[in-house]
Amino acid sequence: MLSGACGRLASALRGTLTPPAAVFRRWLHASGLRQSEDRNGRAEEPPRAFDPALLEFLVCPLSKKPLRYEASTHELINEELGIAYPIIDGIPNMIPQAARMIHQNKKQEEVEQH
Repeated sequence: MLSGACGRLASALRGTLTPPAAVFRRWLHASGLRQSEDRNGRAEEPPRAFDPALLEFLVCPLSKKPLRYEASTHELINEELGIAYPIIDGIPNMIPQAARMIHQNKKQEEVEQH
């Protein structure tokens, strides 16, 4: 008896839920923003910006030293270790394996110039 009531309630709720895409379209329309589409016709969200105020709290997970934000490459730089952490959709990826070496690149450029 209880399972029958739960089933009816679940099917009634399923019919009332609005798909997330419809909610997003309503919000987009209400906010006055334009929706851009990629080649597949899917809505593309605007890229999120990194908030430089986070630098007050973020440190390199390896050296525990402060980081510098490089806006041109969207990376957090540790000058001491010569590594750059990527920022993806406004979120810093602080996993050491995701960082790239930057001093090695500078050394290669110096060698190529000579």
